[in-house]
Amino acid sequence: MKTPVDIAVTGAAGQISYSLLFRLAAGEFLGDDQPINLHLLEITAAMPALEGVVMELNDCAYPLLNRIITTDDPKVAFDNIDYAFLVGARPRGKGMERKDLLQCNAEIFSVQGKALDEAANKNVKVLVTGNPANTNALIAMNNAPNLKPENFTAMTMLDHNRTINQLAEKSGVKATDVKNVMVWGNHSSTQYPDIHHAKIRGQDALSLVENDWFVNELIPTVQQRGAAIIKARGQSSAASAATAAIKQMRTWALGTAEGDWVSMAVPSDGSYGIEEGLIYSFPVTVSHGEISIVQGLDVNEFSLEKMRISEQELHEEKEAIKHLL
Repeated sequence: MKTPVDIAVTGAAGQISYSLLFRLAAGEFLGDDQPINLHLLEITAAMPALEGVVMELNDCAYPLLNRIITTDDPKVAFDNIDYAFLVGARPRGKGMERKDLLQCNAEIFSVQGKALDEAANKNVKVLVTGNPANTNALIAMNNAPNLKPENFTAMTMLDHNRTINQLAEKSGVKATDVKNVMVWGNHSSTQYPDIHHAKIRGQDALSLVENDWFVNELIPTVQQRGAAIIKARGQSSAASAATAAIKQMRTWALGTAEGDWVSMAVPSDGSYGIEEGLIYSFPVTVSHGEISIVQGLDVNEFSLEKMRISEQELHEEKEAIKHLL
C-alpha cells in the first residue's frame, strides 16, 4: 500500500465540494491504488453541515480514504498537504458589484495564502476554483512568498471542456476526437476559447466548421455558459466544475497526453506579450508535475485582440486589490 497523500479542500460543505469529495475518495484523482487523507476546511458557521458530509463519506466505506480532518482553521487544514483545491469563495450577492466581490474574496485568499506559506508542503500544488479564480490565485500566490509561483494555478479546465464539447457536438464526433483547443485569459466572460489550432480526428477544426459559427456561436456560448446554467437550474455549475477540477489537478500530477495540451491559468512569464505575473490561461503541457506554456503558436490579429481584452480585465482586477499583494 502506498503512503497516503494529503489533500485539502476548502468550502468543503459547499455545492462543488459535495460533487468533488466523493470522487476524490473513490480514486478518480490519483488512481485506485493511492490512499488519501482529506483535510476539509469550512467557515465556523458551516461546520455542522460539514460533519454531515463526513458522515456520508464514512458511510461509503471507501478503501482509499485513510483519514478525514475537519477544521475552520486554514493552518490546520493546510498542514503538510500535497494538494489544495481552493473551492470556497464568497458568492456574488444581490446588488454586489464585481469590485465588491473582489474585495471580499481578496481577504479570504490572502489569509489562505499566508496559511499555505506557513503550513503546506513546499511542493504543494494549489488549484483555485473559487471565483474570481484568476485573481484569487494571484492573491494567494503573492501572500505565500516561500512557495514558488508555479505552485499556483486557477481553473480554466471547465472552459476547456466546454469548448471541446461545443466543437464535438457541432462536428458530430466524440469529445475524445477533439484535440488542441485552448482557452486564453480570465475565467470570466472575457475569456477567449480558441480553435485555430484545434484538430478533429486529425483535421484542422476550422476546415470542418464555419468561421461564422466559431465567432458568433462557440465563443459567446463558452463565455456565457456559467450564466446559462444558473438561469436553467437556479444554481451555478457544480458537478461539471468538480469534474474539471479533478481533471486539471490530475493532469498537473500525471501529465498531458502526447500531442495534446490543456488550458490552465498560470503565472504569466510574458509569453505572447501577456503582462508578466498575471494569472492568465494559456495552452500548456505538463511533464513530471512541471507546467510549460506552449510556445511558438501562430496567433492572428483576431486572437490577439480577444487575448488583450481578457488581459486588460485581469490587469484591472489586480489594480483593485493591489494593497493585498
